[in-house]
Amino acid sequence: MKIATIGRGKIGGGLAKLWRAAGHDVQELGRDGGDASDAEVILVAVPSGSIADALGKVSGIDGKIAIDATNAYAGRNEQFESLADEVKSVVGGPTAKAFNLNFAVLYDEVAKQRVRPSQFFAADDGAREATEQLIRDAGFDPLYVGGLEHARALEDHLGLWFAAVEAGLGQSFYRYAPPGEL
Repeated sequence: MKIATIGRGKIGGGLAKLWRAAGHDVQELGRDGGDASDAEVILVAVPSGSIADALGKVSGIDGKIAIDATNAYAGRNEQFESLADEVKSVVGGPTAKAFNLNFAVLYDEVAKQRVRPSQFFAADDGAREATEQLIRDAGFDPLYVGGLEHARALEDHLGLWFAAVEAGLGQSFYRYAPPGEL
């Protein structure tokens, strides 16, 4: 798959490394933007307050499958139900929310786990298949929660996740599975 990451930091750069190792062709775009015309999928991994600005510097994204990995650390545009909806409003293609509930600093540890960690995601129908594949190729087990109308719940789940981290869990993976699959 041809992927363009918009953001080359811990999330965008970390996922780019994992996806390259899985055989994908990955282009990393930073603050200066660039042309993503060759990409089939774009990953948005920028501060939440700069989604529109970052995407405005990238050409060739109209109608592409977009995966939004942002969290509301830098605020949110309340005109949109979720950050993923803001991404979708700019890109105009099928959109997913994923990779916002795992620690990027642990990406190098994913493959070392006894059982694949889970990766929650919400997606439009047209983004689901590609998102599931890229979640698997990054070493996670996809955990679909429904359509993009559930993106805000994933964004808001970060508060609970960080409460557990700060209460002593520390940076960690999560795993949800039906009985008998652990």
